[in-house]
Amino acid sequence: MTALTVDLTRLKRQFAEKFGSAEGVRVFFAPGRVNLIGEHTDYNGGYVFPAALTFGTYALIKPRTDGQYRFRSLQFEAEADTPAADVSYRKEDDWANYPKGVLSELLKLDGGSYASRYRGADVLYYGNVPNGAGLSSSASIELATALAFTSVAGVELPTLELVKLSQRAENRFVGVNCGIMDQFAVGMGKKDHAVMLKCDTLDYQYVPFRIEGCKLVITNTNKRRGLADSKYNERRQQCEDGLQLLKEKIPSLASLGELSLEQWEAAKDAVADPVIRSRVEHVVTEDDRVLKARASLERGDLVTFGELMKASHESLRDLYEVTGFELDTLFEEASAIDGCIGTRMTGAGFGGCSVSVVRDEAVESFQRLVAERYTAKTGLVPSFYVCEIGDGAKELDV
Repeated sequence: MTALTVDLTRLKRQFAEKFGSAEGVRVFFAPGRVNLIGEHTDYNGGYVFPAALTFGTYALIKPRTDGQYRFRSLQFEAEADTPAADVSYRKEDDWANYPKGVLSELLKLDGGSYASRYRGADVLYYGNVPNGAGLSSSASIELATALAFTSVAGVELPTLELVKLSQRAENRFVGVNCGIMDQFAVGMGKKDHAVMLKCDTLDYQYVPFRIEGCKLVITNTNKRRGLADSKYNERRQQCEDGLQLLKEKIPSLASLGELSLEQWEAAKDAVADPVIRSRVEHVVTEDDRVLKARASLERGDLVTFGELMKASHESLRDLYEVTGFELDTLFEEASAIDGCIGTRMTGAGFGGCSVSVVRDEAVESFQRLVAERYTAKTGLVPSFYVCEIGDGAKELDV
């Protein structure tokens, strides 16, 4: 799956079928993302290590002048029309609440000074990010929308501002209390590089992802996982509880992401509850793994990188408890394949996907054997995506 395999001429034809004409249509693309390591650290102010993929969301947009926004999708039946003067959340609008949330945030910028420039648009979405797989289909929709709307309105905003705005849209409008990692990776991704991001400061570094002789393979459990109704918010609260307890010993501590391994060892007696202690232990050790993962990639040591991936999954399974039977089965079966260097769950957990680094000569047998054994144990049929790392959100030349 790459952006180049999508027939933009066909998409324009489908736009004309939905809206009557495709004259003057512009096309914007935002990728999905995979997090290579550093899970459930983003909302704790810690380190993450994501990368943008080459499949994602396409937004075809044609401006209007009557203040109406019409949202259509080639994947979902729900359609939504809204005037710019009254953008509100409606449950029945389903997926369209994501672009509506972006529009709502854009209209608030600079005290509403840009609002007059948003005069309406027809927008058609097509995505080849597996929905609900944990590869950030929602952030992909948000960034494609933010870039499309600002470009058509003639409003110039830095990509980082669009990233922050898209996160606000998901937090405030949709009601999912996500961290900034997904939107950052989707907006700021760079071809053949992972992004090392400190989520509280937004300091970041591009790290070349050189895996010559290997492929990046994403495996979808095909167990649907809804982030908003999962135990995601519960984990966030447990981390917040742990932070408050640790502040009794370290008053200056602003987030768990500031806590070093040494500080944790010295202060962890302040967290008596074994569940909360386990959650904090995962965050602190996972941050350390991200730093070690960056170092291993910089020196071309894929074996160590792979071992850190496996240790990450084990921590998410045993300490953070967000994996579940399906993801753990994928982990066990992938780890058993000769030629699999590293593997772990990726995303929020409770279903979704795993990510693996697999030697070229083993990719075919990896897919065949993992599928056979996973299906035998779970009754589900997995999907595989042999991926490349691509750029962040952009306009496409049509």
